[in-house]
Amino acid sequence: MLADILLVLHAAFVAFVVFGLVLILVGKAFSWSWVRNRWFRITHLCCIGIVVVQSWFGIICPLTSLEMALRAKGGGTIYESTFISHWLGELLYYEAPAWVFILVYTAFGMLVVISWFSVRPR
Repeated sequence: MLADILLVLHAAFVAFVVFGLVLILVGKAFSWSWVRNRWFRITHLCCIGIVVVQSWFGIICPLTSLEMALRAKGGGTIYESTFISHWLGELLYYEAPAWVFILVYTAFGMLVVISWFSVRPR
């Protein structure tokens, strides 16, 4: 159960990073003032920064490692336990060469940095 909770938190982290940028860009178009909130923007930038740095150094996400350890300790098979964990796992974990992840994370991180200057926080 702890592994499932961790998977949901991991999915929420990913959603915050991805949809945070979408909301920033849409918020600029619709003049939403909250997308310029400094704490929101700093948190968003730090989150994608962590992902980018981990990819550059080949570090497996600690949330992934902890989830796998919890599943193994609980005697479950990795990513094949409950309905929720299976489908969230399908969305979060996929196979590709490491360079693909490094490129995608870095490009996305650059978009977040560009958004910092094009949609300036207050």
